Amino acid sequence: MSTPGTPAGRLVLAATPIGDVEDASPRLRRLLEESDVVAAEDTRRLRALAARMGVTVGGRVVSYQEHNEAARARELLEVVAQGGTVVVVTDAGMPSVSDPGFRVVAAAVEAGLRVTAAPGPSAVLTALALSGLPTDRFCFEGFPPRKAGERSRALAALATERRTMVFFEAPHRLAETLAAMAEAFGDDRPAAVCRELTKTYEEVLRGPVAELAAWAADGEVRGEIAVVVAGVAGPAATSMADLVVEVLARADGGERLKDAVADVAVAGQVAKRDLYAAALAARSR
Repeated sequence: MSTPGTPAGRLVLAATPIGDVEDASPRLRRLLEESDVVAAEDTRRLRALAARMGVTVGGRVVSYQEHNEAARARELLEVVAQGGTVVVVTDAGMPSVSDPGFRVVAAAVEAGLRVTAAPGPSAVLTALALSGLPTDRFCFEGFPPRKAGERSRALAALATERRTMVFFEAPHRLAETLAAMAEAFGDDRPAAVCRELTKTYEEVLRGPVAELAAWAADGEVRGEIAVVVAGVAGPAATSMADLVVEVLARADGGERLKDAVADVAVAGQVAKRDLYAAALAARSR
């Protein structure tokens, strides 16, 4: 905690529009005009945003992105410690949510400096609200791994997740990711692809994840994308060990191992390849 006599500096995480510039809050406008330092993920995009908002940035503008976070955080906190106001903004949405911001906040908290936020647009919450899927419990999973094997393992680990899941994805990887989701979660798992939220060509497609995968593979998808996937429905998911027992019992009864794995994987909402590997490992013991 700060001690008496500490200058009233502050670090402010300020949300920027995710598309429509009219979503910029009056508080964001005032902060850009009055703050001592504005730390931006991309300084050129910040200046372009300020121009569209009709705002003149009053303080010093510095770059704050993933490659200079550690070094820049120390510089920013020196300003706060001396009583200044530092505003952190990213290209779109709320800083620290899949964007720079976490490290400087953690350092400010450790140093006992004041941290606050100017809340506003969020692609995560906007996609969740528009998806038509349950919103009472959800989790944000960020960008899935780029490599196919790592992505499959990460999604398989989420196959039994009960909460609605929100992901970000790049357009050129969307089809592969949706196909991997169909493999991990089952073809019929409800999902939504939210594209270009709040922008002119906003589009929200809802349906079974396999159908969305086919749509993405059928043409060129562009824009900023969020994918929302329903959690597993029904009773608490069965453990992988229990699924392996069921697979081996069916195989011992004369069913082909691959056929047993295919059926049990869909029912248990796990990736077929992971269940097959686990079954082979158990059979070899």
